[in-house]
Amino acid sequence: MENTVGYIPFLLLGILLYTSVLTFPSVRSNGFRSRFSPLVPIVSFFYFLFGFDGSVQTTTVWDHSLLPISITFQIDGLSRLFALLITGIGSLIFIYANGYMKGAKYVQRLQCFLLLFMLAMLGVVLSDDLILLFIFWELTSISSFFLIGFKNEDEASRQSALQAITITGMGGLIMLGGFIILGEIAGTYSISSMSSPEIISQITSHGWFVPMLILILVGAFTKSAQFPFHFWLPGAMKAPTPVSAYLHSATMVKAGVYLLARFSPVLGDTPVWNIALISFGGVTMVYAAFQSLFRTDMKSILAYTTVSALGIMVFLLGLQSSDAIAAVSLFILVHALYKASFFMLAGTIDHETGTRDISQLGGLGKVMMPLFAIGILAAWSNGGIPPSVGFLGKDLIYESTLHHPAWAYVFTGLSVGTNIMLFAAGLLVGWLPFRGTRSHPSVTLPHWSLWVPALLLALLGMIFGLFPSIINNGLINPVADAIAGTEQNIHLKLWHGFNTVFYLSLITMGVGFLLYNLIRPGAKLLSFIESAEHWGPKRILHALANEFVGVSSWITMTLQNGKLRIYLLVILGFLVSLLGYVVLSDTNFVIDKEQLTNITIYEGITVGILFISVFLTLFSGSRLAAVAAMGVVGYTLCIIFVFYSAPDLAMTQFTIDTLTVILFVLVLYRLPRFIRLDFSARHILDGIVAISVGALMTVISLEVLQRTPEREISDFYALNAYVMAKGKNVVNVILVDFRGADTMIEIVVLTIAAIGVYSLLKLRLRKNEKME
Repeated sequence: MENTVGYIPFLLLGILLYTSVLTFPSVRSNGFRSRFSPLVPIVSFFYFLFGFDGSVQTTTVWDHSLLPISITFQIDGLSRLFALLITGIGSLIFIYANGYMKGAKYVQRLQCFLLLFMLAMLGVVLSDDLILLFIFWELTSISSFFLIGFKNEDEASRQSALQAITITGMGGLIMLGGFIILGEIAGTYSISSMSSPEIISQITSHGWFVPMLILILVGAFTKSAQFPFHFWLPGAMKAPTPVSAYLHSATMVKAGVYLLARFSPVLGDTPVWNIALISFGGVTMVYAAFQSLFRTDMKSILAYTTVSALGIMVFLLGLQSSDAIAAVSLFILVHALYKASFFMLAGTIDHETGTRDISQLGGLGKVMMPLFAIGILAAWSNGGIPPSVGFLGKDLIYESTLHHPAWAYVFTGLSVGTNIMLFAAGLLVGWLPFRGTRSHPSVTLPHWSLWVPALLLALLGMIFGLFPSIINNGLINPVADAIAGTEQNIHLKLWHGFNTVFYLSLITMGVGFLLYNLIRPGAKLLSFIESAEHWGPKRILHALANEFVGVSSWITMTLQNGKLRIYLLVILGFLVSLLGYVVLSDTNFVIDKEQLTNITIYEGITVGILFISVFLTLFSGSRLAAVAAMGVVGYTLCIIFVFYSAPDLAMTQFTIDTLTVILFVLVLYRLPRFIRLDFSARHILDGIVAISVGALMTVISLEVLQRTPEREISDFYALNAYVMAKGKNVVNVILVDFRGADTMIEIVVLTIAAIGVYSLLKLRLRKNEKME
């Protein structure tokens, strides 16, 4: 197939441009542009569907010879599957959102955030550079913050968004540390380049391998809501249902799973990797599945089952066997199909009835037959009932645990128990609201956009189960190849005969249905479960966060208290401590007096005038005299620069000191009356710090004179100033050309400071106001 990966940067740029178009105000109604928003993910979906065949393709947009990073995109089986889920489910979510949010405020804003999130997720799964991946990773956290907190007038939504970005954002920063260590160990930041056996051996045998791996795992676990970081995901259910259906079924929460799968060939199959993933994934899948049984809100049930499913994926990646790799490759697709259907189903029921509480819903199947069908099909796939594709996924999970060499019975028991609870939870959402007495007599079938997208996904779950060959070679096998790092031969089929796995599936369905009939969530049971979580991970992490805020506030109020003297003491004190330690610990530091020239009479007189001026500045009883003496200090420095053949520096210093003196004199009349202060311990401390800084700078200057100068950089500028920049003044060329960006930023900073100063000078307060 033709290499089409080169179009990926243009696709991402196109999504970004259309996102910016959505933000522009328009004389037309919001609905005009909103109706066309599904076209962007639809076009992207067909590009990834027909433009690639699972083979590895790479394109480099930018590469710097002096930097270890590059803008490189790569697509293989794993990234293609995620790209199809991101764009395919995204297309249906946009159609669903148009119907769900019809008549609501800020519809374009929601779609803008959704497109920005889709762009970020595509960047995550397509990046082949660690730093580029991190940038898109953090962009998913930022865009999801806006999506989760979309109902910004609601305090609970704002708190949920803040909680989500705190957990995932901090995890991302910790992960960045792991990425940097990994890149330095491997000698490259290219992910695909790390897959060679030599580099893998170099990474896994390095002394920093375990700390690096822990940092990366923290980032993955926080994003994919693994215990004990899981609580942000149920809290994120405050978001509108289209957001929940998109972020928490196939995209954001699976970013951590994608990261683990991507690095599995490089970091996997090591004791630390296996133990960490099996432990955290196993605890997460059992704990969250148990929690889902006692919830009454449909989205809350789906949130905990999502956390459990993510735990299953992490658990399978920890097993590292061929069966486990096949299971996780298929389960990523299976979960995305039925969970997105479930979320859209819950949102539509809420949209039409005004509630998501399963204890208040019933009999809806009599008037909402399409939704009832969606619930049955999604629950069918969720429970692993044949002939759904969920049945194939569950069988592969049991195959992988049964074949474990050491813990087969334990792992199989945990998997069966988890699937039993998930089976019952799926029936609570997909079956219970449609059976029994009709709870809302006035409800009718909603608009097609509120149920057709979910029905399409639910039907795909059955089609792929009946005809697994559709996805076997073209989709699932390339995913397994990418995760394993070697070629895998997976043969998906619906019927494997009467064997242990089949009997385990029967047990799962039978016990799961029995559990569904025994448990009826209610307010009393929910209150008991929530009270038991009083000392759970959420409360502990919140307490730690509050302590962190308290300590930060104390440090800020102590060191950043608005007093310039304290700022200078902290900065200069730290500088003296750090540089003093470096100088004193340098055993090679020796001042050779023979290399120092004799002091001339001109230099002596100049320095003497400088000392007298400093003394007058400190002890003068007149402010004007102190300003004049301070100006003399600057002029003596100008003379010293002239002595040592630096007339340009002397002229610069002369200009600055002259302007400083003039400005001081101009503002003297606005300052309070000059007060002569008596010396105190505070002034003694100021003097000690000032003398220490001066002494340290003197010692460092003398040490520099003893060293042989390194002229590589200065020679480069001298040789290339005219050749490359056509300038004869080397200093000017450095400022304007070689370091032009630095100069421009400095000018911007000075301009902002000048505007601030001008604003303060022009400030006129009312009589009843005062400057704080």
